Amino acid sequence: MKKLSLILILLSIFLFTGCVSYQPTIPKNYEGKKAYIMDSASIHSSSKADMFYLEKINDAKIYNSRYSTLDKNYGRGFNMIVDKFNHDIAAKKTKFTIVGRTEYAAPILALTNPVYEVRGEIEFIPKENIQYIVKGVLGEKKSSVWIEDYETKEIINKKIEVIDSSLGFFEK
Repeated sequence: MKKLSLILILLSIFLFTGCVSYQPTIPKNYEGKKAYIMDSASIHSSSKADMFYLEKINDAKIYNSRYSTLDKNYGRGFNMIVDKFNHDIAAKKTKFTIVGRTEYAAPILALTNPVYEVRGEIEFIPKENIQYIVKGVLGEKKSSVWIEDYETKEIINKKIEVIDSSLGFFEK
């Protein structure tokens, strides 16, 4: 009986323990041309920010500013310090999943305040040694996210726009 209990406990731990695996932004042995994409944020207060970031590169989930911010601020109460990332990327045709999302310092704030989110895919060929940035605007009526050239402010490809981007209670 003790042996069966131990097996069930170990099986439960195995089944209910999740492990998120993030892919590198550039393959390990890549030696080609590179460009750079920076995540950004609009900070509204010490407990609220709108974050704009890369979520995936060619459908592979990557570690980004949102995940880093959530990790670093866990347990800090109602104060949040936003972490910003600059990603090395291959200067070749690539599909990027970009996201704009409202983040709060504490989960209770997200449940009691509006959270806006917009996401979509942009495919383009980054130019070698050029710095790009994920930018956006989040709001009650319309939200959008895009990638632009950091220096020229030229929007790359298109803006991804959503009407009524407010998340429901269970989506937050």
